[in-house]
Amino acid sequence: MSYVSFTNSPASPHLPAHSVAGSRAVPAGKGDRLAALLVLAASTEFLLVAVAAYSAAVIYHRLILLDSPDVAYIQESLLISTLQLLASIGLRHYSRIQTQPRHVFLWSGASGVFFVFSFFISTIFVLKLSEDYSRATVIAQAVSVLFTVLCTRAIWFSVLQPAIASGLIDARRIILIGDPSHCTQFSARASATGIRTIRSFDFPAARTDISVAARPAAVQALPDIRQLVANCRPFRADDIVILTSELDVRSALALASALSDLPVDVHVVPVGSIALMAVSRIAQFGNMVTMRIFQSPLTPFNRAIKRAFDIATAIAGLILVCPLFIIVSLAIKLDSRGPVLFRQTRHGYNNEPIRVLKFRSMTVMEDGEDFRQVTRHDPRVTRLGRFLRHTNIDELPQLFNVLVGDMSIVGPRPHPTAQNEAFAMLISSFSRRHNVKPGITGWAQVNGYRGETDALEKMQRRVEHDLYYIDNWSLLLDLKILVLTFFSRKVYWNAY
Repeated sequence: MSYVSFTNSPASPHLPAHSVAGSRAVPAGKGDRLAALLVLAASTEFLLVAVAAYSAAVIYHRLILLDSPDVAYIQESLLISTLQLLASIGLRHYSRIQTQPRHVFLWSGASGVFFVFSFFISTIFVLKLSEDYSRATVIAQAVSVLFTVLCTRAIWFSVLQPAIASGLIDARRIILIGDPSHCTQFSARASATGIRTIRSFDFPAARTDISVAARPAAVQALPDIRQLVANCRPFRADDIVILTSELDVRSALALASALSDLPVDVHVVPVGSIALMAVSRIAQFGNMVTMRIFQSPLTPFNRAIKRAFDIATAIAGLILVCPLFIIVSLAIKLDSRGPVLFRQTRHGYNNEPIRVLKFRSMTVMEDGEDFRQVTRHDPRVTRLGRFLRHTNIDELPQLFNVLVGDMSIVGPRPHPTAQNEAFAMLISSFSRRHNVKPGITGWAQVNGYRGETDALEKMQRRVEHDLYYIDNWSLLLDLKILVLTFFSRKVYWNAY
């Protein structure tokens, strides 16, 4: 039997090992490097939080109270910093950095700051120490610490994630057990997230003896399995993944039991379901455990936050643009014959039809099946309408759609029903855009994917950006898109 080693460790001739395409020798120092960097990141946050808390106290006292802060603020700053560190360690903020997106990493830091200051304020109140601390100073410290934590984590994320993705730092080191072709496939997927395969072995011979495999205690005593455990031990892997076929399931459970002797996480993956497992999550469903393939993009709590943001922004927007509404309405009346506002049926949340408001910018008011997309230099667009469309002013009446709950400020742009039905037949995941409310602006638009979709590829790119927004929603992302809507030149590409 052939044997290919990834390291200089000795191997047993009794168990076959095979190489995995794309794998290479991985020094243990890489995993240690990640651990060292995570410790350094947490330590940096600890120091900067202490400095930020004390600096906020010094600045407030000297500029506002015209005195120097009491020495107690040094101890208080160190306490706040320690509590923030303990919260980060206890909730495993940094240890999960390789598996979570940026906004989750930042949000966890902000949540930690909120928890720390809530705990600190409650403690000094219970212990009747609140008279020793200025309330305004504590508020200034909270703002300063929040800003420091967000900036520190954003910098560390931008440093660590590219290093993990490029392979300079290994997030996790794994051993694969299974058929060589299955190991190659799984290793390629794993390497995309910084997980490195350091060795792979064939499935032990125990699979041929089903009667024995049914008795885990007996299987653990088989020479091949004992030897496999012994061969895995020197590599000090983080995880061992058993890639099992349908015939190997019973033996895989026994093998996993034997591998429990090692200080590693043991995983079992059905080889015919690797693609399915990649998008799955184990979830608690009542008193059962299920494999959740997809989930609703927004939890009830997130929907409440997004709705509150929509209402507040829509009201503020309507107040600010009220004079503009009057000016544009008069200009439309003077420019061409027809109503000021135009209603068009489009698909909203859950593919339900909604009536979207716009300032009329064309000489026609097509709706439903009677729809033809606007093209460059389209003669149907009025002189004023060309300006309104290019500056997106024609979309402002949709603030009323936001107030009544048909739309959001940010989300996938709603398409006319005829266009939706046509592309839904060509793009398999097209209707998933409607798993959230449509928006006045969106991630696709601020990246330049708007306007005419005369080619399937253009709509595919728009859908890809919309689905990215749905899968990665956060309030920070909504704020980012809102800012880009006003300041990014890409928003005005193809606007005609």
